[in-house]
Amino acid sequence: MVRWFDTTVGGTGDATAVDPAEAKRIDWVRCTPFFAMHAACLGVIWVGWSWTAVGVAAALYAIRMFAVTAFYHRYFSHRTFRTSRAFQFVAGVLGNSAVQRGPLWWAAHHRHHHQHSDDELDVHSPHTHGWAWSHMGWITSRGAYRTNLEAVPDLAKYPELRFLDRFDTLVPVLLAVGLFALGAAMERWAPWLETSGWQMLVWGFFISTIVLFHATCTINSLAHLIGRKRFATSDHSRNSLLLALLTFGEGWHNNHHHYPGSVRQGFFWWEIDLSYYGLLVLSWLGLVWDLNPVPRRAIRSRRLDVAHT
Repeated sequence: MVRWFDTTVGGTGDATAVDPAEAKRIDWVRCTPFFAMHAACLGVIWVGWSWTAVGVAAALYAIRMFAVTAFYHRYFSHRTFRTSRAFQFVAGVLGNSAVQRGPLWWAAHHRHHHQHSDDELDVHSPHTHGWAWSHMGWITSRGAYRTNLEAVPDLAKYPELRFLDRFDTLVPVLLAVGLFALGAAMERWAPWLETSGWQMLVWGFFISTIVLFHATCTINSLAHLIGRKRFATSDHSRNSLLLALLTFGEGWHNNHHHYPGSVRQGFFWWEIDLSYYGLLVLSWLGLVWDLNPVPRRAIRSRRLDVAHT
């Protein structure tokens, strides 16, 4: 149970060090909070709803989806742009608030995924392990718990990122407490907003977080099963407008696996990529810079569909 708060207790090192026979077993004790968060969504039966609570839930979904896709994925995992050390920490905190573990863990697993996409070593491939396991089963397993620091030496050198990764429940707990306090304050001093502490907690934290989690996981599962394949990659990645809208651009998954070094995953103007647009705004503000473009040679190479060239 200590691992709920400190992931270094049995949690660092190479993930392959786990006994293969144990790797796919669900760690029920460690994952109790994960399952409890799903159950907590049923609290809506008792707390009801209000436009205020639903609006906060939607806003936190958008902010944290951007944090996961733009920061955890495009920055920490692929380093597709540059930023300051201070803003790097802010990006880590925002990503951590999505309750998808720490930035080092997330980046290490994602880099491993690109090295082994859809082969036997890809822990969340629907083609080798089945849809349910690829969507969420893998994250509950003992084999997925460790952070392989050797995969992220460029990030592991920052003690503040190591702190976020070690105590990856701290930011989510603070967010949950803050939402409850905000709702309680609204109930007392702004009753016309028709919300409460419990309602803000259920909608703003639990429902928003669980919807965000499953939306993110569609890229591991559905984005390797549905959609169009524009480029001849070695895996089963696909492009899907629906998933791109849901995940702020991540649905252009075949594009991404063809050329993961680009900050933009919607390679063409008609491919909506909200995370890229957000990063453009941050670049205009001077918070990020050196956004890696999509090279013309990448767009032209290994094309299966040349209808839109």
